[in-house]
Amino acid sequence: MTPLEQAATAALHAPSVFNTQPWRWVIDGDTMELHADDSRRLETTDRDGRLLALSCGAALHHALVTLAALGWSASVTRLPSPSVLARIRLGAPVPPRFEDLADAISRRRTDRRPFGARTVSDEELTKLRLLVEKSGAYLHTVPRDQITALAISAELAGHAELNDPEYREELKKWTHRPADSGDGISAATAVEPGLRRVPVRDYVPDEQAGLTVGSAHDEGASFVILFGRGDAPVQLLQAGEALSALLLQATADGLATAPLSDAIEVEWPRVLVRGLLADLGEPYLAVRLGYTADQTPLPPRPRRTAADVIVTA
Repeated sequence: MTPLEQAATAALHAPSVFNTQPWRWVIDGDTMELHADDSRRLETTDRDGRLLALSCGAALHHALVTLAALGWSASVTRLPSPSVLARIRLGAPVPPRFEDLADAISRRRTDRRPFGARTVSDEELTKLRLLVEKSGAYLHTVPRDQITALAISAELAGHAELNDPEYREELKKWTHRPADSGDGISAATAVEPGLRRVPVRDYVPDEQAGLTVGSAHDEGASFVILFGRGDAPVQLLQAGEALSALLLQATADGLATAPLSDAIEVEWPRVLVRGLLADLGEPYLAVRLGYTADQTPLPPRPRRTAADVIVTA
């Protein structure tokens, strides 16, 4: 397997909305292009394609981290044409870098279970904020006096979406995937409703979730909001790269993570979240960070195969 094929394969582990994995790679010699797979865009949940762009940006960062850890330099051009999100050109061999982030790629999981009472240190949050800024986005740590507003935003969005028949149909489609599809979110990885500081999306409202809520309530969890100056395509792509950097570094540092996008998917809750940023930027999504209260391994997560997403020219 060539370095570019290894990078594209590793990118299969990137987070994506509803685990749609909405990207494909085209490899031609020492060049690899990232394309959005619009057939996988969520027509109701992600009408404007913002979350699709974030997902593709995360896949791009996963690929670049993998190349660096393999000991290859690479140049990247973002949005070189309307149909290409990014073009990666392989360079010369270099000393390996980012091995800790590359190692975290296969270990990172979205953990929807409540986190325990152990708090995330200010030093860790500062480290993650600086990393996000280096990637071209910004990170707002939600203070205690804003947690209620974030919770209200998530709750309002959750109610609005569950009362929308089109959303429920889309949710059902991506939580009841064929066994061999390698995508979507199964009931086994959803968590039952319970008392939380900020509500978590109910992925299976009409059936039993596979994960119990337990006795923890996110007491020590920190909530951060990934945001930027706007929602132009290149800004959303870079925000996805920043999200990947945040999640991989947090995983490498022993934290559990869970992106929360529902409060951003509905316009008026998004306005409330924008207010938490003092209207200084456009919120992309929130992330819950913390330490697991339940050490039980999470169920397997579905992933597509390399043949599903890689085309060799």
